[in-house]
Amino acid sequence: MRLGDLLPEAGLAEALAAREIAGLSADSRTVGANFAFFALPGSKADGAGFAAQAVARGAVAVISQHAIDVASAAFIEVPDARRALALAAARFYSRQPEMIVAITGTSGKSSVAAFTRQIWLALGHRAASLGTIGLVAPSGEVYGSLTTPDPISLHKTLDELARDGVTHLAFEASSHGLDQRRLDGVRLAAGAFTNLSRDHLDYHPDMDSYLAAKLRLFDTLLAPGQAAVIEADSDVADKVIAACAARGLRLFTVGRKGEAIKLVHAAPENFATALTLEHAGKTYSVHLPLAGDFQVQNALVAAGLALATGGAPERVFAALENLQGASGRLELIGRRGGAPIFVDYAHKPDALDNVLRTLRPLARHRLIVVFGCGGDRDKGKRPIMGELAARLADEVIVTDDNPRTEAPAQIRAEILAGTRAVPGARVEEIGDRAQAIAAGVARLGEGDVLLVAGKGHETGQIVGDRILPFSDQQSVRTALGVSAA
Repeated sequence: MRLGDLLPEAGLAEALAAREIAGLSADSRTVGANFAFFALPGSKADGAGFAAQAVARGAVAVISQHAIDVASAAFIEVPDARRALALAAARFYSRQPEMIVAITGTSGKSSVAAFTRQIWLALGHRAASLGTIGLVAPSGEVYGSLTTPDPISLHKTLDELARDGVTHLAFEASSHGLDQRRLDGVRLAAGAFTNLSRDHLDYHPDMDSYLAAKLRLFDTLLAPGQAAVIEADSDVADKVIAACAARGLRLFTVGRKGEAIKLVHAAPENFATALTLEHAGKTYSVHLPLAGDFQVQNALVAAGLALATGGAPERVFAALENLQGASGRLELIGRRGGAPIFVDYAHKPDALDNVLRTLRPLARHRLIVVFGCGGDRDKGKRPIMGELAARLADEVIVTDDNPRTEAPAQIRAEILAGTRAVPGARVEEIGDRAQAIAAGVARLGEGDVLLVAGKGHETGQIVGDRILPFSDQQSVRTALGVSAA
């Protein structure tokens, strides 16, 4: 592709604009012959410092928002290098599914994306979802490590999905991805907002900045007239709705306060929920095969996206009755002596609170939780989660969860400090996560429920700069095998 076609906003001279580009990269190690290298600013390292290596590997153009001396390659200055990369990637990999929706919020993004994909499939569309649990498409599943991939990987994936005949895609829009312009080249049809609670305060300076990053989906990326599905019961719903209205978006609110889909009644039925919903003057009775208010909210946001993108109401609401939970999201892995064992991705205070409250009615005897907190991330949530677990569960086992470069014992100590705010709490510390899970499984008796929280679908444990193979699901199965023996 010609450089001028990749960067039409740059106003390049004719000779430079005609230069053929064979590939794009923001990592000097992946540069090849005739590549365009985007030197992106970063919190740990500035891409400008790697421009010389990129040129040595074959880059013929270097794009940056700051001047760089690259004598043997063309230098192009842009006001926002991250946005320039996203738009260039969208042009280089030009195909995208016809209907793309993005979901943002603190919790529920993976579930909403998975539910939206399932509803679309029930409506007869070739649909996929992309996010924290990876890519799920008609051709199979691929595990991913980032909620919102980098622009080059993202647009290559979009191009391949479109090539494979996928017409509908639901994907997660993280605050990092929005803030870093990774989504700027995606041709969106609609967006959705789930909720906001404490998370990622190691990246965002405060909650206002965190919300502002989320709102970029609505006040910048979606075009006036496009649909915005909002969980109306969220504490910040009014702010999100105001931003959408100011942008001229088509509002589609759902929940107990919702106007497009109003939740009239929700009654727990074992591990399911009976719903009464109102939409466009009609009442619908739905048997949702999922438990917990948070899963009801996720299902309604997904239904809202399906309706906002043209789904027939009767078929959309009927599809809710066959939804399956996303991997590692309140996933029932097995039982020991009748006691159920669940794995959930809850790794932030609000999510842990929700899942423990959801499981409490199922525990006729004890609710046991095994969890930890990640290293090199928001330290302030550790004592908060410790207090929550000690207050809402009968027994707590504090363990490791992706300690990264921090001392695992120090992370556990900060969690345990929070548990001491609950007098009489039964708390145990077992650093080794596999041993902690095995201990939780071994002590299960009739009427108990075990929750293993924090890693969900993940298949690795990050220790230092290494990712060691580890799965909560497999650890539970292994423990059950040992117990059965």
